[in-house]
Amino acid sequence: MSAQIVVLAKTPVPGRVKTRLCPPCTPRSAARIAAAALADTLDAVAATPAAARILAVDGDLAAPPGWDRVSQRGGALGERLAHAYADTARPGRATLLIGMDTPQAGPARLAEALTRLAGDGVDAVLGPARDGGWWALGLRDPVHARVLRDVPMSTYLTGELTRAALVDRGLRIVTLPVLTDVDTAADAYAVAALCPAGSRFGAAVALELTA
Repeated sequence: MSAQIVVLAKTPVPGRVKTRLCPPCTPRSAARIAAAALADTLDAVAATPAAARILAVDGDLAAPPGWDRVSQRGGALGERLAHAYADTARPGRATLLIGMDTPQAGPARLAEALTRLAGDGVDAVLGPARDGGWWALGLRDPVHARVLRDVPMSTYLTGELTRAALVDRGLRIVTLPVLTDVDTAADAYAVAALCPAGSRFGAAVALELTA
């Protein structure tokens, strides 16, 4: 089975992204950090072998050349996630969805997630986040993403409840490595330390984030 990668992203507009970095950041510097995280994420996905790469975006941000693009729709995050899977689904193609807050994920980790998703007896892969959420969810059949509508998002139980909802549908799940996603200044410093040399996120954190 082939697989595609969908990046769920928000256009980096000051005052609308990474607001938990303010303070110590200003809204403009927080937006520049968000833009750098997104740029590293898109680069990692571009370097990962996949049947397609799709940007599911809130706002007017353009997709990179060679990518497909869909606009996010819906209200709550769970609804927008479910729509992102439904709007990008293709027959016979699995979907791995990630956000823009784990620029340290890198192409090797993303390729491993796709390999695990293609394994015998696997219906889904779930990448837990240290704050209790998740940074990646891969589904062999994206129709199962409809359960996300009823999962409370952005809580310390989101990952656990997502897993339970998928298990209730009879899915066999492989767990991916736990990653830190960027919400607070402490997260940003921790993630920047894990990014490779030349990372735009690491450079942005060093420049924009002041204690």
